[in-house]
Amino acid sequence: MRSGRCLLLCVGVLACAQDPFEIQVFEYQPLPRGAYTYEAHINYASLQEQLHFSSELTAGLANQWRAGLVLLTAYVPGQGMEYAGVRILPHFYAPPSWNLPLNLGFVAEFSFERPMFNENTREVELRGIVEKHIGRLQLDGNLVFGRALRGPGAREGWELEPSGRIGWQASPNLTPSLEYYSSLGKFDQFLPVQRQIHLLLPGADWKMHDRLTWSFGVGLGATDASSRIILKSRFEFEFGRNHDATAAGVGKRH
Repeated sequence: MRSGRCLLLCVGVLACAQDPFEIQVFEYQPLPRGAYTYEAHINYASLQEQLHFSSELTAGLANQWRAGLVLLTAYVPGQGMEYAGVRILPHFYAPPSWNLPLNLGFVAEFSFERPMFNENTREVELRGIVEKHIGRLQLDGNLVFGRALRGPGAREGWELEPSGRIGWQASPNLTPSLEYYSSLGKFDQFLPVQRQIHLLLPGADWKMHDRLTWSFGVGLGATDASSRIILKSRFEFEFGRNHDATAAGVGKRH
């Protein structure tokens, strides 16, 4: 019982900072109908000393709409592998017919987690996506608003957690990158700087096969409230009858 309370305390601290189950800056990635992706997120956070494993299956519903389902698990020292919860993610991406100078998208994330892993067992995130390509350079920004729907944090209101990514396509198969994650506190009242979360993750995307990409990085915390070290790894496998349309891109990249 004591170990469970300690686990909850650790997760509660990190949950305000950076989601240990999905460490990812979302990009402009439409999927045509009939195309699918499977993503395996494998992350380690020094603040918790736990290994988190998430399985995410996403289906293209239409050229600009996709939906994802995430199964959350974690390896807890002394207890083994534990089920942590599920998440549902509908995605929308602005179509090329809008003739926008930037690639824009929106993702809503509904989280249902066990109290053992998050005292706020129901949460929602609203994520705006902005992307711009300049030659080999790719810039991505996520503006994330999140709040608890059930649990002690339900009365706290919306919190702001912006993130971003800079990537440089060094070769057709390798894109080194620098990612940034933060948690600033309540939307209308930011936390003091030392209580905010600021993380930098240098890493890369390696296209190992036409349908398989490995994204990896090492995170470094910049404030006292941040995890000092985070190891991030994500494998993405594309499949389905419309894979070729996915590879070619169903939306124009700006």
